[in-house]
Amino acid sequence: QSVLLVLDTRFSDIELQEEEGIPTEKFLESCYAIVPVLDKLGPTVFAPVKMDFVGNIKKINQKFITDKEEFDTLQKIVLHEVNAGVAQVRNSATEALLWLKRGLKFLKGFLTEVKNGEKNIQTAL
Repeated sequence: QSVLLVLDTRFSDIELQEEEGIPTEKFLESCYAIVPVLDKLGPTVFAPVKMDFVGNIKKINQKFITDKEEFDTLQKIVLHEVNAGVAQVRNSATEALLWLKRGLKFLKGFLTEVKNGEKNIQTAL
């Protein structure tokens, strides 16, 4: 069974802002676009991954919406939290970004295995 998904929002379409970094809003949109992919891959198998993924997106978004202008890039959010001494606090946007990056890397690895012909989900995972 083949699953074809066309993502409207892609990470590769995000334009980096020279010195400023990765635009928060576009990054979050790209992350949200992946959520339906997790459902297609396996609503049961990927349920914990999805829950973790969405939770981390929400934590970053909560920080972003407190001041969209100040936190218009991920780097600004992290620097703000580092300077405030809260970057390593549980549930900080910085911690959420770290886990979100790990989740994306895991998903990329899994999809690469599937693309390369691995039929067994457990093996690919």
